[in-house]
Amino acid sequence: MKHGKKYTDAAKLVDRSVQYDTAEAIALVKKTATAKFDETVEVHIRTGCDGRHAEQQIRGAVVLPNGTGKSVKVLVFAKGDKLAEAEAAGADYVGGEELIPKIQNEGWLDFDVVVATPDMMGVVGRLGKVLGPKGLMPNPKAGTVTMDVTKAVSDIKAGKIEYRLDKANIIHVPVGKVSFDEAKLQENFDALMEAIVKAKPSALKGQYLRSITLTTTMGPGVKVNTARY
Repeated sequence: MKHGKKYTDAAKLVDRSVQYDTAEAIALVKKTATAKFDETVEVHIRTGCDGRHAEQQIRGAVVLPNGTGKSVKVLVFAKGDKLAEAEAAGADYVGGEELIPKIQNEGWLDFDVVVATPDMMGVVGRLGKVLGPKGLMPNPKAGTVTMDVTKAVSDIKAGKIEYRLDKANIIHVPVGKVSFDEAKLQENFDALMEAIVKAKPSALKGQYLRSITLTTTMGPGVKVNTARY
């Protein structure tokens, strides 16, 4: 893959053979961000898990203390007084069965997170083929299947992110924007890593965290020292 001059110049600042401590890695990532927009700072964690085994799956959520810097649109599936509760909590879209054809037939997907009350999962289940591949299916482990819609919506709006293994057993998550100061990025990174370390499957034998890479949307990857985790 051929990279532009800006990327090549930025990549020269990173020593690929070095695992940096977190503070250095964050400073480098901010320095190597050259795009004209406010890039997202992402963490990519390669694990030693084998996601094909249910007991080695990792999935959960964590509220980043300083948010992600992105406004998140929340859709809540509920009924009865939970509809008003979701609206009051700040959900962008609230509804029930009537939303199914809009999503299924019209391809409406103008939302980032879906929350559902448990009594609505039978309805939401019909959207599995649409929401599943996009990672939008509500899940109790991520706190998105719950009767406490107020807490679910508030947490998501405050900067709650979901983490899970992809097919290559890597976790990809945003931890903020380049415009965040280093201390805020550090706090978000620490909160994420604390959650990931706690989520280590007890069935796992061998090394859990194989590599941690920090990067921006358009910038080069910076390796973070895994020793402290």
